[in-house]
Amino acid sequence: MDPREFPTKGNLMLAKNSLALAHQGYDLMDKKRNILLKELMSLIDEAKDIQEEIDQTFTRAYACLQRANIEQGISKVRELAFTVPIEDSIRIQTRSIMGTEIPHVKYDAKQNDLTFPFGTTRESIDIAREAFREVKELTIKLSMVENAAYRLATNIKKTQKRANALKNITIPMYTNLVYTISNALEEKEREEFTRLKVIKKMKS
Repeated sequence: MDPREFPTKGNLMLAKNSLALAHQGYDLMDKKRNILLKELMSLIDEAKDIQEEIDQTFTRAYACLQRANIEQGISKVRELAFTVPIEDSIRIQTRSIMGTEIPHVKYDAKQNDLTFPFGTTRESIDIAREAFREVKELTIKLSMVENAAYRLATNIKKTQKRANALKNITIPMYTNLVYTISNALEEKEREEFTRLKVIKKMKS
């Protein structure tokens, strides 16, 4: 027999405290899950909007590139593309939402802000460059949102498991333990009361 199940007042107090703690833990887990779910729903809506914007911007950017290829020639556009420096200004930081580390990307938008010599390129090159710069910014934003949504979904799953364990295992176990010990102690008190009455009767 588990020592915690011995029908003593000390064990009853411990079982009641554990039951109250389990209830408190479940309430906290439930609140955490609801907050994370609300945050996740917001991110999903944001990701959907960004994705639609990216699709439109990509379509426009490739149309601009096609026009630049026609006006400048593919070889000239390729030559200009090689002058674009490698992006190395991106920095990833994190912030916490209910214990979930959410990435936050920072980068220097002006680092790759190219300007081509006047007279060597047509306007279509500048328009295409600007369109693809917008694509890059939206892609960075979408990566942040999707990564955050994935991490929140993972944490929600873990929180749900813990909440279910408390609700379906821990709380019923301690509820049953409190009930069993309480009944045993009440039975003991009744037996003690009956024994004292018998002794008192015998004395009188």
